[in-house]
Amino acid sequence: MTVNDDSFTNWKNREEIAESMIPLIGKLHRERDVTVLLHSRSLVNKSVVSILKTHRFARQIAGAELSVTETMPFLKALTTLDLGPSQIDLGMLATTYKADERGLSVEEFTAEAVAGATGANKIDRREPRDVVLYGFGRIGRLVARLLIEKAGSGNGLRLRAVVVRGGGAQDIVKRASLLRRDSIHGQFQGTITVDEDSSTIVANGNAIKVIYADDPSSVDYTQYGIRDAILIDNTGKWRDREGLSKHLRPGIDKVVLTAPGKGDVPNIVHGVNHDTIKPDEQILSCASCTTNAIVPPLKAMDDEYGVLRGHVETVHSFTNDQNLLDNYHKAERRGRSAPLNMVITETGAASAVAKALPDLKAKISGSSIRVPVPDVSIAILNLQLSRETTREEVHDYLREVSLTSPLKRQIDFTTAPDAVSSDFIGSRHASIVDAGALKVDGDNAILYLWYDNEFGYSCQVVRVVQYVSGVEYPTYPATAV
Repeated sequence: MTVNDDSFTNWKNREEIAESMIPLIGKLHRERDVTVLLHSRSLVNKSVVSILKTHRFARQIAGAELSVTETMPFLKALTTLDLGPSQIDLGMLATTYKADERGLSVEEFTAEAVAGATGANKIDRREPRDVVLYGFGRIGRLVARLLIEKAGSGNGLRLRAVVVRGGGAQDIVKRASLLRRDSIHGQFQGTITVDEDSSTIVANGNAIKVIYADDPSSVDYTQYGIRDAILIDNTGKWRDREGLSKHLRPGIDKVVLTAPGKGDVPNIVHGVNHDTIKPDEQILSCASCTTNAIVPPLKAMDDEYGVLRGHVETVHSFTNDQNLLDNYHKAERRGRSAPLNMVITETGAASAVAKALPDLKAKISGSSIRVPVPDVSIAILNLQLSRETTREEVHDYLREVSLTSPLKRQIDFTTAPDAVSSDFIGSRHASIVDAGALKVDGDNAILYLWYDNEFGYSCQVVRVVQYVSGVEYPTYPATAV
């Protein structure tokens, strides 16, 4: 048999195993509200090829490809346990099992590693929490996709309504079409139908009421059967407590803003300071996409090396706030054509760091350049550290952070030597460390951080909403803090 024959036979064998994993993963998700992960990447509703690619990605983080032959025994072991709602990482199970020297069987090790989610330790399945989207633009539609995707278990978050201004004839049909097809993020994974008479979009069985309103104060959500809901304002029109309080109408319990909050509105970066949210806080902000991209790695670097000062330069994709062609704009440079120019502009991300990381004493400055790409940006984080180090040390540290630390859902890591911005469209992490571009000289470190400023940020928003709603389930094996 030739090498080619061996490779093809091996591939077919792994395909067969991955295919047999799908119903096990689906059943755990639907019946027990268990989300199966692989190095922080969900395997729920994934194809055979997607499962295999996710396993192959592990070589960039752990240095070697993870085979489905290694993870399948752990998945089978999970199906025999009395599991409660949780997230379970097969990659972490396989990695920690290899390092364990007690001679336990896979079944014994798995039962011990996820003991916090079994038997008497199980947490109760949460009742679905209503969510309302105020606005249905770029971020609003991506958040909608994520909420619909996560509704598969029948628990957790449930998108009940979208509030928009009326747009004339066939408004709801056009909005549904924008949800169905996206020039950057591709087709919606599922089916979408529209009931114009009842002003409802039905996406994968989720009935989403489209409410037309010009002002938050004109809506009574209880008349649509909405109770105790979390409203996500993705318009950015109101950013202080007074303005956002207009959303606290009958049926709405909390308001989450998808833009930097002003005044005393808490700016939350999930993974860094989400645990500081007070239970009775009704208004909070998810800060900006750039703040979410830089704060987790900044915290990681400060924890290990200490940061004395820093500067962040963001090379950011253009947004709808800019003009397609030169035209009047209240900001001086943003009026110039976005697809034809690099445009120097301001960023509030550096000043927002203080809200998310109040213990960081370092002064962080920042600036931004908008460039002619429709999505994915890069933040260049230039840091002066409190001690000298080496490129190899920082490289290995950040790789380990992305794999095993509490920030592994926020920080990703790539060693691809030919990585470019479009490679990170659809990334669910807040930022991705580009290992090849990392520069370290004594006490100076320069990090290049890719981030999908649309989808990655939307994932962070949903994580915050999950946390405040009480449906963010614990992950096993537990990560050491």
